[in-house]
Amino acid sequence: MAVQKSKLTRSKRGMRRSHDKLKFIFLSKDPISNETHIRHCITKSGFYKGKKYLKHKKNTK
Repeated sequence: MAVQKSKLTRSKRGMRRSHDKLKFIFLSKDPISNETHIRHCITKSGFYKGKKYLKHKKNTK
């Protein structure tokens, strides 16, 4: 079993992970609100997979 000799630095770890980033942003369209949003994320109006999850608070001044 391989055991590392010493702890990797943050710099070396970051260099190794630099190629793991997403190259394309995948978009999806909500069936109810017809908003375009990033996959697996909630829309700006609070919909996710056709269901309302967030209620917006109104500012009263």
